[in-house]
Amino acid sequence: MTRPIAISDSANFYVSAERIFDPSLKDVPVIVLSNNDGCAVARSDEAKALGIKMGEPLHLIRDKIEAHGVRVFSSNYTLYGDISRRVVEVYEDYTPNVEIYSIDECFLDFSGFKDRIIHARAMRSDVLRRVGVPVRVGIASTKTLAKCANDIAKKNPIFAGVLDIMDPTLSSWLLPLVPVGDIWGIGRKTAAKLKGIGVGTAAELRDMPLRQARALGTVVLERTVLELQGESCIAFDDVEPQRKGMAVTRSSGVPMKDFDTLFQAITAHATRAAEKLRQHGLVAGTLTVFFHTNRHRSDRPQYAGSRSTRLTPMSSDTFELVGAAKRCAIAAWPKGNTQAYGFTKAGIMLDDLLPLEDRPRTLFDVPKGSPALMKAFDAVNTRFGKKALVLGSEGMTRSWQLRANYRSPRYTTRISDLPVVR
Repeated sequence: MTRPIAISDSANFYVSAERIFDPSLKDVPVIVLSNNDGCAVARSDEAKALGIKMGEPLHLIRDKIEAHGVRVFSSNYTLYGDISRRVVEVYEDYTPNVEIYSIDECFLDFSGFKDRIIHARAMRSDVLRRVGVPVRVGIASTKTLAKCANDIAKKNPIFAGVLDIMDPTLSSWLLPLVPVGDIWGIGRKTAAKLKGIGVGTAAELRDMPLRQARALGTVVLERTVLELQGESCIAFDDVEPQRKGMAVTRSSGVPMKDFDTLFQAITAHATRAAEKLRQHGLVAGTLTVFFHTNRHRSDRPQYAGSRSTRLTPMSSDTFELVGAAKRCAIAAWPKGNTQAYGFTKAGIMLDDLLPLEDRPRTLFDVPKGSPALMKAFDAVNTRFGKKALVLGSEGMTRSWQLRANYRSPRYTTRISDLPVVR
């Protein structure tokens, strides 16, 4: 029996999250910016109609913003992450198996439901009622076909946000509507190659000989062709796979020219990385610190520093990770006159992750850090808000923090930001 797979994604998710708490944003052009208020990474339909492109720099569209009253917001990842969690909670009421694909997309197992369209519409209505975010649902026999169905449902109002193409006849009728460049997993270069041999739609790619697909785009393209033919090649993950690595990286709001400022940022990133490890019950075996200048500034000298170290024993202790990060940062710091450099990005990467109970031990292992202290550390920040308790090396001024001049309140995660009804 073919397993029906649905994918549900949120419409213009960042914009939709902003609109939940600000009704004045309805039916007006809205954009959300990338880190450091750089580029438009989310656009309402009204903003798209004005010709604002994905990734367009803010400074190039200021005239358009002023002329058309476009509302501008900085990325508010705390809000978006919490809204995403709430959407997933609704999905879990409609299927026992949910695979989170991204912050605004989830694959859902729709096996066993007699009328999948009615079920999907009820779920869609419930997400809108309980969370306030509009979603669209595509249903098919494979993940790639489900993505195609979702894409068609987005662009064609006749489907009212839900499209089921489990029927091969319906699939054959609709796949010619999907441009090959819009297919999941087909990048620009591969799309250009396909168009060069006359393959311009999902239907034409589905009918491509498997040997030719492999020759043109390796086994990855061959797998996509099989998925379009209805053969499931991308497994549905009922259980979230264990994380093998983790990274916390940020661009700086202003160039970091001295070691103390850089280390404040690295301390903050290492602290966050340690928190994430403990949230997932993991420990890390390798830590890497990196930082670099703005590669696009030809008028300034360039430098990129990176060092790695083993964590022995493996750890998720904030003090241990910050201490290791400092040793790496000192080793990677440039020699001579460092004021000429302005470091614009820094980060922490953790590898060799294992569950705490599975970490290797030796006869002479001496546990470092204090689990009780870390538990108390997390409890304080959970109760009183992030950054209520920080290490001194993170500093208080945090001049390196991202620019977010247009950020909305964190309505759902901070009591001080709760909306007030007057």
